[in-house]
Amino acid sequence: MSNIFYITQINIDFGILSTLKEECQKYGITKPLIITDQGIKSSGILDKALKQINTLNVSVFDQTPSNPTEKAVRAGVKICLDNGCDGLIALGGGSSIDCAKGVAIAATHSGPLKTFATIEGGSLKITDKVLPLIAIPTTAGTGSEVARGAILIVDDGRKLGFHSWFLVPKVALLDPDLTLGLPPLLTAATGMDAIAHCMETFMAPSFNPPADGIALEGLLRGWKNIEQATHNGKDKEARLNMMCASMHGAMAFQKGLGCVHSLSHSLGGVNPGLHHGTLNAVFLPAVVRFNSHAPSLIQDERLQRMAGAMGLTTSSHAQASIAIANAIKEMNVSLGLPSGLAAMGVKQEWFPKIIEGATADHCHKTNPRLASESDYTQMLLESM
Repeated sequence: MSNIFYITQINIDFGILSTLKEECQKYGITKPLIITDQGIKSSGILDKALKQINTLNVSVFDQTPSNPTEKAVRAGVKICLDNGCDGLIALGGGSSIDCAKGVAIAATHSGPLKTFATIEGGSLKITDKVLPLIAIPTTAGTGSEVARGAILIVDDGRKLGFHSWFLVPKVALLDPDLTLGLPPLLTAATGMDAIAHCMETFMAPSFNPPADGIALEGLLRGWKNIEQATHNGKDKEARLNMMCASMHGAMAFQKGLGCVHSLSHSLGGVNPGLHHGTLNAVFLPAVVRFNSHAPSLIQDERLQRMAGAMGLTTSSHAQASIAIANAIKEMNVSLGLPSGLAAMGVKQEWFPKIIEGATADHCHKTNPRLASESDYTQMLLESM
C-alpha cells in the first residue's frame, strides 16, 4: 500500500513576503520567534521580514549554523520559552528551516532530541503539540519549507533525520525576490541539491505516480535554469524556476531518497563544514552509475525519462546512464563546484566512518539498489 500526502499551503510569487503578518494571524501566532542566521541578518532580509510584523511581539534567534545542531536547537528553545513564543518563523535556507523544526519539537516535547529521530523510532513520538511553523526559504535547494523532515546533528555527532507530518510548515511563503542576492556558488550548490532531490526520488522504488510526475517536472525546470540562475543571479525567471525545482523535489521526496543522501548525511556528520548540496552534486554521477543496474529503473525506462528532462538524447538505458553521469560532471564544472571529494578535503581514512553512517541512514533502504559496504567504498572512490 502507498500512502500519498500533498502537503501544505504554498504561496509563491514575487513579493509574497508582504503577507507574513496575515499568515501569522491566520494561525494564531502573536509572539513569533524568527529562526535565522547571521548571513540573512547581514543581507537585510531579516529586517524586511521584521518590517512586515513590527506590530507583533517578535523574538529572534539568528545563530543557526550551516549544519544545524542540537546545541543550536537548545539555544533557540531557550529564547522561545523565555519569551513565551507561540509560533515559529523560519527565515533562511534549509539549515534555518530544519533548525526551526528542531525547536518546534524540543520546545514542546521532553527528552533528548535524538529520541525523536527516525532511525531511533522517534517519528511516532512527535505529536501535534509542536509549535506552528511558517517557512520562508531564501535559497532554492532543500525544499524543507514543504517537507515533513529535518536533518540535524545531535550531540553524539550523528547527522540524523526527523520525520513527522506534524513538522510540515503550516504555510510556505516562496518569494523568489529573496534569492536575487544569493552568491553564485551558493546558488549552484543549493540548486544541485534540488536537482539531486528530483533525481533520487524519481529513482526511488516505491509506488507514487504523483511524486514521479512532480520530480520529473522539477528536474526539467532545475536543469534548464540552474546555469542562468548561477551566472546571472538577477534573472527573475531563472530564480522563480529554481525555487519551483526546490519545491518539487521536496514535495516528491516523500517517496524516499537514496545513496546520494545517505553518503551526504553521513559525511556531513563527519565534517559539518562541508556543504550538503555540494556533496550531493559530487556524489550524483557515481550513484547514477550504481543505480543503473536496478531492475526497476530498467523496466520503467527511468534513466531515459530523466535524460529526456535534462535535454539529453539517448536511445538505450546504458546510454542514458553514461549521458546523465557525464552531464552532471560537466554541469558541476560549469557551475564552479568542486571536481570531487578530494578537492573538498575529504580523506580516504574517513571512509569507514562515512560508510558506517551511510548504512544506518534513513535514506539507505529507499535506494533502488541496496548498497553494501563495498558498494559505498566504490562510490566514494569514484567521487574522489
